[in-house]
Amino acid sequence: MYKFLLPFFTLAFLLTACGGGGSSKVECDKEYWDGTVGTCLPVGWIVIDRETLRQRGVPDETLTAFRSEESVSGQFPSISITQERLTSKIDAKSYSEASIRSVSTLPGYTLVDSPSVKIDGEEVAMHIFSAQPVENEPARRFYQVSTISGDMGYTVTASAPFFVEKDLEDAIKFILESATFEAPAEG
Repeated sequence: MYKFLLPFFTLAFLLTACGGGGSSKVECDKEYWDGTVGTCLPVGWIVIDRETLRQRGVPDETLTAFRSEESVSGQFPSISITQERLTSKIDAKSYSEASIRSVSTLPGYTLVDSPSVKIDGEEVAMHIFSAQPVENEPARRFYQVSTISGDMGYTVTASAPFFVEKDLEDAIKFILESATFEAPAEG
């Protein structure tokens, strides 16, 4: 799994490097569903088109990515969703725990928090940590949720500056907690 996640962290740096406020309740501005993955994006978050991802060398395992329209400390916080085919049967909680273990070996890894969240009815951890996966880049804060759907494993990862204001953190958590791999009900 570490081999799978390392390209993702490189992607996170590519997306955030391209580029505060008071407290407010985060609300859904637009629903996102691409046939495989969905979430709810608050105001100020956009979908990064496939062509842009391809030009930046993003691995094929990346299904989609989002970024904030507002930079923070010269960086655009970003979220990407990756998938991998599972080689054996595993439950969502075990997959989430394996994902946490795999990134805990990153350089500069420090656990910030690991609250439980429900994604498609399955309880998993929202793994919040800081790390410096790229040597000459500053340490970053990451928010990560990993779960399964069918025979696929999915990881939703946000990358943000090391110090995160509450409004940004609330928006990131909202997007991650809204993640779904079940098609929305018709009508």
